[in-house]
Amino acid sequence: MLDFDTFLTTLYVKVDDFCKSFLPLQAQNRPGRKPSLSVSEVVTLSIIGQWQRWWSERDFYRWAKHHLQAAFPTLPSRPQFNRLQRQNYEVMVYFFVSLASQLQPTGTGCAYEALDATGVATRHAKRRGSGHLAGLTDIGYSNRLGWYHGFHLLVSTTPDGIITGYGFGSASAKDQTLAETFLGLRATDASRLPSVGNAKSDYYVMDKGFEGQPRHQKWQSEYGAKVVCAPKRSRNPHTPPKWPKALRRWVASVRQIIETVNGKLVHTFRLDSERPHDLVGFMARLAAKVALHNFCFWFNRQLGRDSLAFAELIDW
Repeated sequence: MLDFDTFLTTLYVKVDDFCKSFLPLQAQNRPGRKPSLSVSEVVTLSIIGQWQRWWSERDFYRWAKHHLQAAFPTLPSRPQFNRLQRQNYEVMVYFFVSLASQLQPTGTGCAYEALDATGVATRHAKRRGSGHLAGLTDIGYSNRLGWYHGFHLLVSTTPDGIITGYGFGSASAKDQTLAETFLGLRATDASRLPSVGNAKSDYYVMDKGFEGQPRHQKWQSEYGAKVVCAPKRSRNPHTPPKWPKALRRWVASVRQIIETVNGKLVHTFRLDSERPHDLVGFMARLAAKVALHNFCFWFNRQLGRDSLAFAELIDW
């Protein structure tokens, strides 16, 4: 295990090196006073604060005021830090994309990506009123959560567990709709939504929630995305034939990796505890969680450890 100071220093150096190459491309001439923290410091604190060790953003900030004042002497008040975090949302997205491009799957290359969706609850489903994100969140169903109120998150990973892209919609959004938007942006203009990232393969392994042969044919012809998805069981003679048991088991085994990645985001990086009051704030914290996942993956590789062994990475 690494001590926390080593992990924090390595993360800051990695973020700072990225910002030095990325920031000159951005419009940085904002009006007003100079921020109390540099962009590298804001991104580093935003990413490190996503660990489950702290049960909330407020808890992390209290801890940082007591333990990180020497490393960040100009740490502002929590509302000001939250504003800085929202202002630098795109930097965190591009940092995650940069890490994904640096990380190469083991072996000769990436034969496929696994695509899956999971629910993100933002408030109790039976609570009255519209909530803070009225019109952006609604009620949907998840196998993990049951009926919930929040967002529907779509994540794409390599067979090793590198997150290559993500996107989200309201909880009621269908898997196929999210996937079509995701693949369409990747194939046409990813700059419109940089979080979708860059494809590492033309093949995508999906579960039955994405089924639909006409859709798959459309995605292949229009976006160049070839889908591997087991057909649903049906007595209709016009449906595709049932897959052999061995093939179904293979698809289930290769899809276990994205279930592991979703578990990291939900539990290790506290996605299940999100109760956002602002959409940009949620987007910034989600980008920080994905960036932290890829950074921990990169760090474990540098140390010659199991790439997804995040729990044993830091000696708290």
